[in-house]
Amino acid sequence: MSQHSANRSGAGRRFLQSGVGLIEVLIAVLVLSIAFLGIAALQAMSMSTNNSAMARSMATIASYSILDAMRADFDVAKAGTYNRTGASVIKADACPDAAGSLANAQLNQWCTQLGQALGAVATTTGGIACTTVVDSVDCTVTITFDDSRAGVGGSSVQQVVTRAML
Repeated sequence: MSQHSANRSGAGRRFLQSGVGLIEVLIAVLVLSIAFLGIAALQAMSMSTNNSAMARSMATIASYSILDAMRADFDVAKAGTYNRTGASVIKADACPDAAGSLANAQLNQWCTQLGQALGAVATTTGGIACTTVVDSVDCTVTITFDDSRAGVGGSSVQQVVTRAML
């Protein structure tokens, strides 16, 4: 009789065990689903931060671009022809006319570059302020653009300021 009752209790255990296994599988699937959602959110945040960093890098490259163009046209830059401050700041959605002089052509090309890299909108602007110091020219290039891709905690208005001697 003891052998017969051992079989019954063993069979009962197998029956109960199969139901618990299904619940364990469902819980494991739930935990994995939550983990995958977290990884997807992390990836999305990473992409937005990388896009923001790329935009700042493009603004830095654009500022070096106009400074190199001004170095190639040093006498005109020294005279202040490239200066764009206040109301004359370059707006990427309304580039200046390229006709007339090398400075106009370079400012037009720079404006187009800003529009392509940072967005051809009114909030993308480029300012240049140069002052002559003895035989050199001290220039500050200020580029402002909308960086709404910065994500949580970032500013939608970014400003890159580059100062250099020509």
